[in-house]
Amino acid sequence: MLQDITAQIAFPDSAPYLALGVTSLAGTIGWRWWKQKNIYKSLQSLPSPPKHWLFGNLPQILAAVKQKRLFLQFFDWSKQLGAIYVIWNGTNPIVILSKAKVIEDTIVNGMRDGSLIRSERLLQAWNDISGPIMLGETETEWQWRRKAWNPEFSSSGISKYLEIISQACEQVIETIKEAEPPKEVEVDPLFVELTMRVISCLVLGIPVDRNSTSPEGPPLEVPKVYEAMSIIGYRFLRQAAGEKLWMKYLPTQNSREYWATRRYLDEFLTPRIDLALQMREQNQTDLAEVSPLFRESMLVKIAAKEPKYNRETLIAESIELLIAGTDTTAHSLSFAVGELSLNPRVFQQARNIVDQIWQSQGGINAESFKELAYISAIMKETLRLYSVASGSTSLQTQRDTVIEGKVIPRGTKVSWSMLAAGRDPEVYANPEEFLPERWLDKSKETSSLPMIHFGSGSHRCLGEHLSMLEATLMLSLLLRYFDWELVKGRASLEELQQNLLIYPSDKMPVRFQLRT
Repeated sequence: MLQDITAQIAFPDSAPYLALGVTSLAGTIGWRWWKQKNIYKSLQSLPSPPKHWLFGNLPQILAAVKQKRLFLQFFDWSKQLGAIYVIWNGTNPIVILSKAKVIEDTIVNGMRDGSLIRSERLLQAWNDISGPIMLGETETEWQWRRKAWNPEFSSSGISKYLEIISQACEQVIETIKEAEPPKEVEVDPLFVELTMRVISCLVLGIPVDRNSTSPEGPPLEVPKVYEAMSIIGYRFLRQAAGEKLWMKYLPTQNSREYWATRRYLDEFLTPRIDLALQMREQNQTDLAEVSPLFRESMLVKIAAKEPKYNRETLIAESIELLIAGTDTTAHSLSFAVGELSLNPRVFQQARNIVDQIWQSQGGINAESFKELAYISAIMKETLRLYSVASGSTSLQTQRDTVIEGKVIPRGTKVSWSMLAAGRDPEVYANPEEFLPERWLDKSKETSSLPMIHFGSGSHRCLGEHLSMLEATLMLSLLLRYFDWELVKGRASLEELQQNLLIYPSDKMPVRFQLRT
């Protein structure tokens, strides 16, 4: 009986308290819902896909990420809902833009006047890849990093690497020549190896020749590094879509793969980065154990001139550059090869130009490269139709902003569908046709076509010149040496998936025939 009395004193009837707690929780949720709805009232008039009453469109977004089809989800919504619409991550809105001019003007003007900044979630997702990186920074932190790397990736800076890029491209040609008849090759992995070897050479000083090694660190094992990059890229996309940062600490398969990947990349990069830092600290660039290629690498040059970089940030920055310098150009090249196979007129016109250069100058060099404008236009047209980075980034409004006559409240995320923008009939005549000529037309109507697939404004892609140089040279060599056809036809250009970037799910199998 004494125990009963004690229990009643220590634990009185909890029902009123429980009811009060539930009421308070419900009131808090209701107040937050009302506040969010009131803040974003102006967005209610925008078209929106059907959504869950509590989670909004988050279930569709997460499902699309899991199926590796987020870019297609945005593209489908753009076709259904028009130039500007809103999707909901719970009660948080994301305004999606689908018109090329609107996207270009919004990004350029918004980042110039400060009305748009990179969203906090996106910055966190970028920096959680491997540590603080340039893409994950803003303001002065971003500016000094950008300034440090800009000279190395400028058009004049990249042109001195033409010999290295040519060597890597010739290696691809030899691989195709050596393929067993009928020379059926999956070109996407081949281009991944090309671009990874080039960026690893320029940044880390690793020889592009797959049979060569460097004394500064472990060899470049392309399949292993690429798998690691894919795991990190997929993690970024999940976080950008709503997954919490702390979920990497859960005992899941995704988490185990992520941490194993981080360890592998650290082990691959650390010896070279420590050596570059040692050279900086000792003010020595002529160490006996250092190869000339490493001595001329971007890593050594940046470490030498920028004391703000340390081991952690150089590891993170190197991973960022490996990812950015590999998939983008590789997948774009695959799509270009596919479109050339299906467009005989464009193929023949491009080949005629390449053959003329060979006849007059014996090959492609720094001088003859200027005559390859049509090949560069093929890459621009490919990027218009297959923007590999579609749907993987966003900005956030710093103040109430007007876009297309609609008031977008402060704090709203703004994203875009590059696939929809590239097919905008108001900007691109005959948008479904593969017409490289549109990029060479100097008429008033076409001379200012938006080329937004490398980004716009001050945050335009750092590696744009490198990407165009690699792709133009690789396509020119393929046209010189081979005829080809797609093994699966147009299906290879339609069956696409997205990890961090868009890629052909079948790896783009091509049947090559050596020209006589």
